[in-house]
Order: sequence, then C-alpha cells, then structure tokens
Amino acid sequence: MTVLVAGVGNIFLGDDGFGVEVARRLSTAPLPDSVRVVDYGVRGMHLAYDLAGAAPELTIIVDATARGDPPGTVHVVDLALPSTPDDSTLLDAHGMQPDVVLALVRLLGADPGRVLLVGCEPADLAEGMGLSPPVARAVDTAVRVVVHLAAHHPFASDEELTCALASLGK
Repeated sequence: MTVLVAGVGNIFLGDDGFGVEVARRLSTAPLPDSVRVVDYGVRGMHLAYDLAGAAPELTIIVDATARGDPPGTVHVVDLALPSTPDDSTLLDAHGMQPDVVLALVRLLGADPGRVLLVGCEPADLAEGMGLSPPVARAVDTAVRVVVHLAAHHPFASDEELTCALASLGK
C-alpha cells in the first residue's frame, strides 16, 4: 500500500459523518491496488497505529472540517506533522482531530509521510444521523477529489499537487 484513505467522523453527529460516507462510496470505486480505503469512524488510536505501522507514502484523511466556508464546500489541506505533541491531548482513544492523530504517530516514533485532508464544511453537527443536503451533495465531489489525488500520487512537489487539484476544474 502506498496510499491510505481514512474516512473519519461520528455518524451520530450529523455532518460529522461526512468522512465515513465518502469512505463507504470509495469502497466501490475503481482504485489502484496501491490504495487502501478504511472507515475509521471515531477510532483515532487505530488510525495512528496504522499510520505508524504501515508507513503509507500518502494518507488522505476525509473529514468534516469547519473553516468558515459555505456548508458543503470541499477543500484540500496539506497537513504538516505537529512539531511538539501535547501529551494531554493524546489520551482520548476515540479522538479524531487530525493534529492529535499525527502527534500520536510522532510520539510512537514514526513518520506518517505526506498527509492531505479532504475536508467539507459542515452545516449541522447536532446529534442525529444523516448528512445535511449541502454536505450530502459534496460527497460525490470529495470522492472525485480523492480518486484524482490517489491516481496522481506521488507528487514530487507542492506545485505538482496544485496542478493535480487545478486539473479537477475546482
């Protein structure tokens, strides 16, 4: 495996289930054998151990991520490994904040490689199952972005990543 796609989120908190739904859709998408798609849900510790043990070249985390954009906006963020892990945030085995997971990987003495976040601006994170209409519409876009990123990996430079994203017509 050279690419790990990690769908994360809590399906019982509305749009927080975005990453889980994208992983479900990707499970039937034609992907190269070098790509592994996993629904991690809220199992942050499991994701950290998989990253530490498997050392994929590229990890794509798919999650609902509030950045102040209109609900349903899909974005790609290149995540840098935190320089100093805060041990107090590493104790929640169900925590899925990407920075906490990456800090735990570092604490385990591993390097997760390049990590991209394919995020979607949520509309509703209240208790309840099901995605809001704008986030549900964004699932297909996120699937297309993840497939495109996996197919164009490896990126020798940030410019190549930018070009790959630009070719999506975003």
